[in-house]
Amino acid sequence: MTSPQQVSMPYYKATGREKEVFEHAFRNKLPVLLKGPTGTGKSRFVEHMAHALNRPLITVSCHEETSSTDLIGRFIIKGAATEWLDGPLTVAARQGAILYLDEIAEPRPDVIVAIHSLTDHRRTLFIDKLGQTWQAHDDFMLVASFNPGYQRGFKELKASTRQRFVALSFQYPEPKVEAEILCNETGVAQDVALKLVHIGNKIRNLKELGLTETASTRLLVDAAKLIHTGLPKRLSVRVAIVEPLSDDPEIVGALADLCDLMI
Repeated sequence: MTSPQQVSMPYYKATGREKEVFEHAFRNKLPVLLKGPTGTGKSRFVEHMAHALNRPLITVSCHEETSSTDLIGRFIIKGAATEWLDGPLTVAARQGAILYLDEIAEPRPDVIVAIHSLTDHRRTLFIDKLGQTWQAHDDFMLVASFNPGYQRGFKELKASTRQRFVALSFQYPEPKVEAEILCNETGVAQDVALKLVHIGNKIRNLKELGLTETASTRLLVDAAKLIHTGLPKRLSVRVAIVEPLSDDPEIVGALADLCDLMI
């Protein structure tokens, strides 16, 4: 669990009224769903808001093997006895933390079932293995992220589940704003930041290469960090942007040639 008192305010550049919406959702005890492609600042936004609201943050990166047991808790053997160990969902609900479920569509179906009673007026958590129902703390908040069809092979989220959340859409920022983010995150010069953003937008518009991922703001930040600490620009772009996008030598070569002309 990350306590807001332990770290400084994470940098986040608002592009709309998402902060205001999040604050009102917290005040009204409503869960929030963040929709958008990878690397658009969803996780950073949650970190920023947890700090702004002075609430602990528990993050769970969901995958296809994540189960309700992983979230709620399990019995463990300790010596000759068995003890109950709370999972992150139970800890957050009891202590009034913000629980962030990253990629909510990925885990097993029983995870969605487990959180249902926490996403409506009941705000309760049923722990089947203990035979107990817990009322969530007043300050508990459930936040989830979802990548709706931006990547091939990603699962869809049922409409009945989406409708349990207040939803915010995240997109890649406008070039000027994205360059500002790079400068604030890394200290890189503005002219370099603008070139990196130009590269990012160029790759995002390349449909013919069939990339499963695209050049996220996160990748641009990584490249800017390397450049700022003295790594040559073309090498920084290649290792931080081009290579992570594909393992196909022809695609990597084509992207590298494109980026070399732009940096």
